[in-house]
Amino acid sequence: MNIINKLTVRHLKENKRRTLVTIIGVIISVAMLTGVTTLGVSFLDLMKKEMIATDGEWHVQYKNVNQEQLKAIENDESTKELIISNDRGYAQLEGSENGSKPYLFIKDYNQQGLEQFPIALKEGRLPQAENEVVISEAIRDNANVTFEIGDQLPLSVGDRYLEGEEMILSQKDPFQTGELKESLQIESEETFTVVGTIERPTWEPPSSPGYTVISYMNESMVNSTNTVDVVVVLNKVERSLFKHSEELAHQHHIEVVRYNDDLLRLYGVTDNSDLLWTMYKLVAIIMSVIIIGSVSLIYNAFAISVSERSRHLGMLSSVGATKKQKRNSVFFEGAIIAAISIPVGIIAGFAGIAITFSFINSFIAEALNATNDLEVVVTPGLILVASGVSLLTIFISTYLPARKASKVSAIDAIRQSEDVKLSGKKVKTSKLVRSIFGMEAEIGLKNLKRNKRRYQITVFSLVVSIVLFLSVSFFTSNLEKSVELSQETTNYDILVYGEKSDEDELEPLTMLDYVTESSIVQDIQMRTWIDQTNLPEILQENVKEDESILEDGKYPYNIYLHGLEEENFQTYAELVGLDLEKLKNQENLSAIVINEISFRDPVSGRFVETDAIKAEQGTMIDLFSFDYESEETEFINDIEIMTLTDQTPMGIRATGIGTLDIVVSQKTIDELLSNNEDYSMNRYLYMNSSDPMATQEALEEVIQSDMYVYNVFQSQQRGEQMILLVSVFTYGFIALISAISVANIFNTISTSISLRKREFAMLKSVGMTPKGFNKMINYESIFYGVKALLYGLPISGVVMFLIYKSLQATFDYRFVFPWMSIIIVIVALFIIVSSAMLYSISKIKKENIIDGLKQENI
Repeated sequence: MNIINKLTVRHLKENKRRTLVTIIGVIISVAMLTGVTTLGVSFLDLMKKEMIATDGEWHVQYKNVNQEQLKAIENDESTKELIISNDRGYAQLEGSENGSKPYLFIKDYNQQGLEQFPIALKEGRLPQAENEVVISEAIRDNANVTFEIGDQLPLSVGDRYLEGEEMILSQKDPFQTGELKESLQIESEETFTVVGTIERPTWEPPSSPGYTVISYMNESMVNSTNTVDVVVVLNKVERSLFKHSEELAHQHHIEVVRYNDDLLRLYGVTDNSDLLWTMYKLVAIIMSVIIIGSVSLIYNAFAISVSERSRHLGMLSSVGATKKQKRNSVFFEGAIIAAISIPVGIIAGFAGIAITFSFINSFIAEALNATNDLEVVVTPGLILVASGVSLLTIFISTYLPARKASKVSAIDAIRQSEDVKLSGKKVKTSKLVRSIFGMEAEIGLKNLKRNKRRYQITVFSLVVSIVLFLSVSFFTSNLEKSVELSQETTNYDILVYGEKSDEDELEPLTMLDYVTESSIVQDIQMRTWIDQTNLPEILQENVKEDESILEDGKYPYNIYLHGLEEENFQTYAELVGLDLEKLKNQENLSAIVINEISFRDPVSGRFVETDAIKAEQGTMIDLFSFDYESEETEFINDIEIMTLTDQTPMGIRATGIGTLDIVVSQKTIDELLSNNEDYSMNRYLYMNSSDPMATQEALEEVIQSDMYVYNVFQSQQRGEQMILLVSVFTYGFIALISAISVANIFNTISTSISLRKREFAMLKSVGMTPKGFNKMINYESIFYGVKALLYGLPISGVVMFLIYKSLQATFDYRFVFPWMSIIIVIVALFIIVSSAMLYSISKIKKENIIDGLKQENI
């Protein structure tokens, strides 16, 4: 080690406070980078595990594969594991009392499929031969049919068809009981032996018409006359898999290829170029914000004490140190700090995330019913990224001071004349400041102008903290919004429906055990025409392309009238802010329009959120009956819009574009139908339950044979789990960034105050009282906060708009300024700055004036 480096180490030891502050700043920065990336990677890992636990691990599916094609897929270099499955068909479940689930659904798997897919064995064993099956325990629980292990099960197996249709119905298609009824066309007679029972598979749709029965098959059972479905787990999950699988399918004449898009997206892989571009832009924007925050934190740790370091370098220059030696001295200091801070910062980042996970895992297990815990995922790439960015940041942070220090003469560096170059004009303040706020405010403002470099660095640090918090807050709220738009969510657990059910039949069902909330809704479909000027933008664009859609300048709208019981309607009216007294005295028939709709555009593939109609309170809507066969209409009545809302009552969700969902009271429905008693309508009972499965069992024991029960709890739970899981991630992300921003502000201000000991001692020496001193510090805090907000809010607005625009390729919704987050930032900024200033001042307030004037080190 040469003499300059030895002196640098000695200088760091002598200035322990400044060295420690710098090391802490770098540690916080590295911990932030490590923590944020670890949080994201660990969160994605949990989502992958949960999806695999629910739906099994698979990446590509080839449909209707014959023996030769099967061999080609199996021998493909990208195939890691191959699963054979086959939907053998449906069989009538004799003795079932569940009108909406009258079938058994037989699905075959090979041995790999039985192991790979989430099949939870309750008793017995899994099938090992073609004629062996395991049955779902839900058959015994919900169908009142008893099967025992060892029983012979003779079944007539076939496919479901709608009358007059050739398309085969699947498990995703509920039992059809409408005008077009379904039939089961038998194709084979088979006898199975029951060898075990399993839990109801998580991948069985809740509204499916068949209870799952799993049988066994192997590759030898596939021949030239039959086909199967093949599911593949790949060796490497990368974007090229789409091209490779399509080429493989084309080469071997496989007609249908499907992908596990939900799982692949968690790997960052998608064949949707818009979605891929959205992901890249979002990651680029948010990582840029985080890296800039990291750079500022480390740079502040170095740059805020440049003056003190410059004096030391000036002393070296006075005894013969060259420009290169002075520059290398600063670089060497950065290397020492990096060697200490980066490993500690990485460990601290991992430890902080591990501690955070230990607190929230219990919440995730209870609230999300998750089968896996959040675990800290450590990868070499993650450590390299955190280390590389930190090293680059430290180099940038040391380069500018080093370059400056190498150019300053020894006399100027020792006198520090380069740091403070003043004229009366530069520190001149407005007379208005003194007249309004007093002398203390004027002195505080002059202090900031005199120490312009420290002032700018502190303001820059505050601006970065503001931008960091608002950008991340906006990003996470938009992430939640995107998940909500892409999830099919409902606000009820169970639906009971019967074509001719009346209120007297449905009302007693609401009194069953475990039912916590219920609503009987009467639905009527009508038609209206809306003026072109009242159409949302997306429909106005359609009209511009094809004006023939309009009829007399108006656009045809389907109307869904949802009639609520009086008590439920009044509760809902209060929820959306209507005055019940005004509602009672209303002369016209009154309605609440659900005006916020979301849907997936089939053309662009985007998730769109828009208004259903551009209208105002008091607008009248004409209601017409509509005969779909004759296409004749008849005026029924008009109805007045009392309010437009985005709130939906239980069981009702906005249908889509070109449709109005209107909520009215049962009394309004009765008045509308007073002269149209034969008008077609449907009644639905929606229920929430503390135990949906028990409620379903109780319902199936008492409902009429022409009524159907749809338990959507499990599918709804999955959507809620996804949203809640994202919420846990987003609020954890915000909490992490908030903590780092606060640490950044405290670190910057406390260091700045520590370097101003001599300045404060001089003010006390000329007679400034403690009260006046405190006032000056308070005004300085205000000046810091106001200046930071003047820069930070506009910059945050630009970053937030860029985030919003990057999402527009996939999600189309209105830009909403996060006013609440901005208010939180403004209040928190002044509290944190004032607290940091007062805390730092309290540590030097009792120091002797003479010691302060002689102060060399911090």
